Amino acid sequence: MTTLTNIGAVRPAPARGGRDYVGIGLWIALAVTALLWFLPLYLMFMTSVKGLPDINSSPMWALPSSWEWGNYADAIDTGDLWVTAGNSLLIAAIKVPLGLGLAAAAAFALARIRFRGSRITMMVIAVGSMVPIQIGLGPLFSTMLELDLLDSRLGLVLPYLAFGIPYQIFVLYGFFRGVPDELEESARIDGASTFRIFWQIILPLAKPALAALFVLDFVATWNEYAMATTLLRSQDNWTIPLAVQSFSTQHGTDYGPMNAFIFMSAIPVLLVYLLFQRYFVQGALAGAVKG
Repeated sequence: MTTLTNIGAVRPAPARGGRDYVGIGLWIALAVTALLWFLPLYLMFMTSVKGLPDINSSPMWALPSSWEWGNYADAIDTGDLWVTAGNSLLIAAIKVPLGLGLAAAAAFALARIRFRGSRITMMVIAVGSMVPIQIGLGPLFSTMLELDLLDSRLGLVLPYLAFGIPYQIFVLYGFFRGVPDELEESARIDGASTFRIFWQIILPLAKPALAALFVLDFVATWNEYAMATTLLRSQDNWTIPLAVQSFSTQHGTDYGPMNAFIFMSAIPVLLVYLLFQRYFVQGALAGAVKG
C-alpha cells in the first residue's frame, strides 16, 4: 500500500498564533524570481508595440502612446518568419528526439552492461561534453565543406548531434546507475531481453530526466547561433537566430519589429515547456511516496 512519507517533517509547523517566517520567505523568493523572469518578456512586448519615436523618447517599461501592432506584420515579412521558424522546427524535430534516443541507449549500455573499457569510454564522453563549440568551428566548417554538406539543414543536424549527445549521456548515465539492480534481475528471471528491459523498464522510469533534457535540448537547438552562422549561407536555410540579423541595416536597427519577431519566436519554446511540465512535477514528487 502506498503511503506518504513524513511530508510534514520537511519543515516544522509554526506555533499556534505565530508567523510562518519560512513560508513567508519562500513566497517572497518565489515572487522575486517570477518578477525577474517576467520583466524581460514584458519589456520585449512593450518594445514590440512601440514606434521609433516612443522607443527613443519614453522609458522601456512605459505604455506606448500608440500601439503599433503593424510591427508584427513587418516582423513576419522582414524575418521571413514562416521559413526560418520552419527550418528551426524541422532541425529541432529531427535532432532532439534522435539525439535523446542515441544518448539514452549509450547511457544504458555504459551504466547497466558490464564490459571492459566502460569507465574509460565514460571519461572520454565526459570530456567531450565540456568541449566549447567555438574551438571546433574552423575544423567543422572544413569538414562540412569536404562532405558537401555546407549550407544545408542536414549539415547542421549532424554537428548538433555530435556536440549535444555527450552531455545527455553524462546526465542519463547517473540516472540509470541509480536504478536498483533488483528491477533488472527480476526482469531477466522472467525472460526479458536486454532491449526489453531498456524499453519497458528503464526508459519509463527515466521520463522526468528525459523530459528535462528534451526541453533543454529543444531550447538550445532553437536558439543556437554560432554553428548556424558558420555553416548556413543562403537565407532559405536560415534559422530563427540568423533571421534576427535581417532587422539590422547600415542605418540602424528596427527595434520594434525585431522585438516582435523575437517575442513570436519564443512561443514554440513556451509550448514545448507546457507540454512537458507535468513530467517535472512527477519527478519532484517521486521521492515523496514509497510503496
